Formats: sequence, structure tokens, C-alpha cells
Amino acid sequence: MKPVLTLDASSEISLTMQIVEGVIQEVEAKRWRAGGRVPSIRAFAGAHDVSTFTVVEAYDRLVAQGLLVARRGSGFYVSDRRTGASQRAPEKLDEKVTNGWLVRNFLGTNEGAIHAGAGWLPETWLDSEGIARSLRQLAAHPEHLLGYGQASGFDRLREQIVRQLAEYEIETDVPGVMTTLGANQALDLVIRQFTQPGDVVMVDEPCYSDLLVALRMRDVETIGIPMTPTGPDVAAMEAAFDTHRPRLYFTNSRLHNPTGASYSSAAAYKVLKVAERHECLIVEDDVSADLVQGSHFTLASMDQLRNVIYVGSFSKTIGAGLRVGFVVANHDIIEGLLYQKLVSGMSTPTVTERLVSTILAEGHYRKQTEQLRDKLAAAQEKTCRRLEAIGFEIFCEPRSGMFVWAKPTGPERDSARLAELALKERILLAPGHLFFAGRARTGWLRFNVAHCNFDRLFGFLADSAGR
Repeated sequence: MKPVLTLDASSEISLTMQIVEGVIQEVEAKRWRAGGRVPSIRAFAGAHDVSTFTVVEAYDRLVAQGLLVARRGSGFYVSDRRTGASQRAPEKLDEKVTNGWLVRNFLGTNEGAIHAGAGWLPETWLDSEGIARSLRQLAAHPEHLLGYGQASGFDRLREQIVRQLAEYEIETDVPGVMTTLGANQALDLVIRQFTQPGDVVMVDEPCYSDLLVALRMRDVETIGIPMTPTGPDVAAMEAAFDTHRPRLYFTNSRLHNPTGASYSSAAAYKVLKVAERHECLIVEDDVSADLVQGSHFTLASMDQLRNVIYVGSFSKTIGAGLRVGFVVANHDIIEGLLYQKLVSGMSTPTVTERLVSTILAEGHYRKQTEQLRDKLAAAQEKTCRRLEAIGFEIFCEPRSGMFVWAKPTGPERDSARLAELALKERILLAPGHLFFAGRARTGWLRFNVAHCNFDRLFGFLADSAGR
């Protein structure tokens, strides 16, 4: 059984999820047959140029789904799902469950494609020269780059994160910070540590699409709390607590994905009080922190990590492909998350951790992010005005960050249908159903303003929105 998967390190979808989806495809297509031995972890990692702990995590997920079985001392095998109810076929992943899936399967790297619904910045907007300089510095001192490193993360990078958090008035120390393979792994580790199948959690509605995938894979019930332009609907949250007793609440307090909204101070205060009263942990996903214009508070700064787990990342500002994120919490929580990281993936890659640390130490990062914020603010203004000019309703005007949430005015239309039409024109849109736990029909779409400076895009939207 030869490994034949195609992986893309620059994709919005983690390498772990790409392996999971790829193996499912191979089994469904009967290229990997029931009972057959799959490549060993080391063989798969070597053939695909990925780390062994990435493969371990993917194989563990496939075993948990019943697609693979692990035989002690022998390896992993494709499950014979025809024998016994306990070996039922896993639910096939919805092919449109994430916009990253759409990019990889329909548009790929085709020149001329417009990624208007993407979740990342164009590479031309990032500091490629700064990354090149830092890579040269690492190459001059290659010692300590090839080992596993510390499971909790590279100490110097964690110290830099502590100083960065102090600027947001979040007080912590190095033991309170753990690096992760992007924010996605941080969220996944929290889910593993604090939930069991059948548990109830709350999420923003709409919500980050890949978080919904991770929760579905854990077989966790999600309750959506409607997002308003100034934060979640607190009355709906109170009702959810009374009815469902959720254990966690996952939320974006700043530059919310997908709406671009940010909490007001009043909403933040109410959310913290309600969650504390019901003994519910808040997981604050703040991956766009460095894209915020002006001084904005965080839930973690108001709560000082008593009841908040804070998740951050450098994917939006340094580079998504580096996959360096972090999670911040009280020491007891970090210890639990560290165990989950050890059993699912060992350590974050030393090379990328040290690369990010070198970039931060050079001193150019602050200036680069300031320029990036200004560029995004101009793109926000232009995109919102152009959408309004062709008859779209704007949910709110973020004025910073990447995302705008908008829909055609008039009778409600299905944005999934519009996205299908757009694919034929090599335009990637992010239809709203991707961001709802129930994948409900909706007219809303997420736009990434950094990818919207195209007359062809707005011409298509003007011509097609009414179909």
C-alpha cells in the first residue's frame, strides 16, 4: 500500500486534517482496502515530508473514527467495517465544510483565481524579505534546529509572547504559555482536554468553520449564540445556560471570524459575569490581535485568565504556513493541555518556533504589522463601499482586519448557490452555511478584503446575486 496523498503546507487546513481527509478518500475509493496494512508512521512522515507527530495525530483521529485499527507491535490497518457495529464507517466529511477544502479541490494555485472568501492574507502582503533575513540567520547557526525541542515551546519565544501579551494588559508568565501548531491545534487540545462525546459547548453564531469541524469530530453538541455587531446576544447565552449547561464557550472577541465584529466593553463585562456564574470556561480565540486598529481590550485582560483560556497565533501576520500559535491560561490548565499535546503531537517544530522568535527579535515586526493594519483599513473601506454599490447589506464595518460579512439585499437567497456559480468563474466565495453549526441555508457570505480588489469579482456579484 503506497502513500499517494497530496499535502499542502500553505493550506488553511492543518496537515493533520489533510491526512485524515486524504486517507478517507483513499479508503472510500478502495485504493486502501479493508484489512490492508497502512504505511508506518515513520514511512508516511518520510514520504510526505511531514513530522511524525503530525502523522500520529492523524492516525489517532482515524482510529477514533473507526477507519483504522491499531495492532500492538504490528502497526495500523484499514478497518474491516463490514464486521460488527463497533466498526461502522465514519461519517464522510462534507466536501464543502471549509473554504480551505474548496481552495484545494476547485481552485488550487491556478493563476487568475480570486480567493475572495479565503481566510489568509496574500503572500505579497507579508514580509517575505524579513522572513528571508531570519532564515539566513538560522542557517548560520543550525545547531538545535532538528531536535524535538521542548513540548511547552521554545523558551525565548514564550518570553516574547509574555511581553507581547503585556501590551494587551494580559498578565502571565512563561509557564502560563504553551506554543502550538497554529491556533487550530490550540483549539483542538482544549476540546480534547475539556470535553467528552455528547458534551455541550457554546460557539458564536456564525462561527469559525474549522472549529465546528473539530467539535463534530469529537461528537460534541454545539449551541450557537447569535453574534451582533457589538458582541454575542447575552440573553440568548443566558437561555442556553439554563437549558443546556454548556462546559465551554468558544468566541472571537476582536475582529470576529467571519463577521469582523468586536465586543463592546459592556458586552464583554456581561459575558464574563454570565460565564462565571454558570462555571463555564471561555476560550478566547484572538488570532487577529495584531490586526486590530487602536487599543482594544480582551476578555483575558478583563478576567486575567481566571476563567478565560486565551488562544493566539502568528499566522495572520508572519505567515500561515509556519503554523506557530500559542495558548495562555493558568498553570493547571496549561499542564493538562501539555499532556494532550505530548500524546497527540510531541512538540511544535523547533525550526518554525525559532524562526518566529528571530523575526520578533529583529524589531521589524511592529512596523510591518502597522503597515499591514493601514493597508487592511484601506481595503475594508473600499470593499464595503463597493459591496454597498452593487446592493449588498453589510453586517457591520470592522474598519480593520480581514473580514466583512455581507449579503445581497432583498429576499433571502442561498449563498451556497452563489458560491457554486462563482467556482465556474474561478472565484472562491465563502458561503455562510460553512459558519453555522447546523449549516443552515443563508444569504450571508464572508469576504476577505485583502483578496477583493478585482473588478471581475464585483462584476460577477452584481450579475449573479439575483439568480
